[in-house]
Amino acid sequence: QVQLVESGGGFVQAGGSLRLSCAASGSAFTINAMGWYRQAPGQQRNLVAHITSGGSTNYAGSVKGRFAISRDNAKNTVYLQMNSLKPEDTAVYYCNANANYCSDTGCHDYNYWGRGTQVTVSS
Repeated sequence: QVQLVESGGGFVQAGGSLRLSCAASGSAFTINAMGWYRQAPGQQRNLVAHITSGGSTNYAGSVKGRFAISRDNAKNTVYLQMNSLKPEDTAVYYCNANANYCSDTGCHDYNYWGRGTQVTVSS
């Protein structure tokens, strides 16, 4: 089992910055791709940014140039630096991780979610 613990959400005025962190823990698992998703009230959960274990990144169009995803593989931690925040960025932000587990029966991929952290941007 992999646990994802998020931190760094909060309340900020438009134009401000926040940095989210998500630490993954779980023995015998290899953490592969990690990412951040967000869900605003009444809306579906959507991808914000994604990063592979090799460092390749992918962003939603609405955050390109404002947000930056990074990771520390030694710590199994992913970060999301959010700059020039807008009221429409207000949402619960969820960390996601794809993990691989190998046993005598073979190797399998699993997908895990954090509990979410609230980001509120006032106008």
